[in-house]
Amino acid sequence: MRVAQSITLSDEERATLHKWSRGRSTPARLVQRAKIVLAAAAGRENRDIALELGCTRRTVGMWRKRFAALRLSGIQKDAPRGGRRPAQRSRFEAEIIRRTTQELPPNATQWSKRSLAQALGCSDSLVHRVWRDNGLRPHRIKTFKVSNDPQFAEKLVDVVGLYLNPPEHALVLSCDEKTQIQALDRSQKSLPMFPGRLKTMTHDYRRKGTTTLFAAMELAAGRIIADCMPRQRHQEWIKFLKRIDAETPPELDLHLIVDNNATHKHASVRRWLARHKRFHVHFTPTSSSWLNVIERWFRDLTQKRLRRGVFKSVEQLQESIRSYIEHHNANPKTFVWTKKSQDILEKVSRARRALHKDPSA
Repeated sequence: MRVAQSITLSDEERATLHKWSRGRSTPARLVQRAKIVLAAAAGRENRDIALELGCTRRTVGMWRKRFAALRLSGIQKDAPRGGRRPAQRSRFEAEIIRRTTQELPPNATQWSKRSLAQALGCSDSLVHRVWRDNGLRPHRIKTFKVSNDPQFAEKLVDVVGLYLNPPEHALVLSCDEKTQIQALDRSQKSLPMFPGRLKTMTHDYRRKGTTTLFAAMELAAGRIIADCMPRQRHQEWIKFLKRIDAETPPELDLHLIVDNNATHKHASVRRWLARHKRFHVHFTPTSSSWLNVIERWFRDLTQKRLRRGVFKSVEQLQESIRSYIEHHNANPKTFVWTKKSQDILEKVSRARRALHKDPSA
């Protein structure tokens, strides 16, 4: 006579199984397995457990053995199924992966399930399953740009050094412009959101003009200094520098992190900086906007205030931006930089090696 394997639980395992057995959002199959193990640990026989839970003795015995061998992880995943590997998949899988990753269709920039299935003479559901199991999504693309700045390393170390080890008796400010912000007025009134329906917004709009936002973040406290201006020229940049000069303690040096826009390097700007010795400008490498923390704040501004905003004039747009800044400055929060220069340089080096790798190698 066969005797069911005994189950002994630790306190932690028992607590986890009780949680699974009672969880409303826990999958039903996992609820059942947890109840099987708890009943087995209480000394119940497989026949009685199966009768109580409405399943077969074979099911109870299988999960009892799986738990005894693999513990909690053994019942979280489905047991391996028997049977042979599908012949069609064995025949086509390698070629599906090769074509997806190494070739393009003759009339498109990426394969679809149907176009690849037609080219290979298999079903589109098979292509879908192979793509899903191998993490392939040809319809999606991820953008990137590796800087070709010959002084990339020097500029990177300089800027990251300001983030991680700011100088004493000085303020570090991340500065940039968000250009051509459009005041968009929708052609029809939006409908409000209620249970079962999303908020609506017309796809078309009327352009009411644009503004350019000059902004600087004091990295120590997160306070924003900003001004909206009609254009982005060196004259406006100098005007903004004067505003920074007026709104910061005069006894402190100012270290400004800016990008390589020609506005920031104009001869008039250099002359102005030469007369104001407390200003020290640090340029990020080209194609490295991710290194300027103010860009992260610009993203928040866009998502929270601009993208779904309705503005009937440029003045209304500017007032909305000023209101957002005032709200931010009432309880300012900065962005803390944690990545070290060496880690970034190693990642960029790997990207450059991948870019210059011979695909035929």
